[in-house]
Amino acid sequence: MSAHGATLEFEYDEPARARIVAESVAREIGEIDDERSATTIDREDALVRIEIEAADPVALRAALNTWFSLIEVAERVADVGDRAHASSGT
Repeated sequence: MSAHGATLEFEYDEPARARIVAESVAREIGEIDDERSATTIDREDALVRIEIEAADPVALRAALNTWFSLIEVAERVADVGDRAHASSGT
């Protein structure tokens, strides 16, 4: 299938943040993939890597938009959780 591909790398200050983000978006693997694109995700310490393979440029663009959005939402939710945790004093 792979005529087009991209690798996205997101580096975080802490491995724990990378783990939270990776686990949050990893649930979408298989749900989003179709016959035109496939994605893998892995994490090494504070780095999250997403590999996208697509059959054509349109499918690659759609997958990139989806994964950038999913990562952004996971980061925002993690930030909210951090603020809530900090304000609770625990």
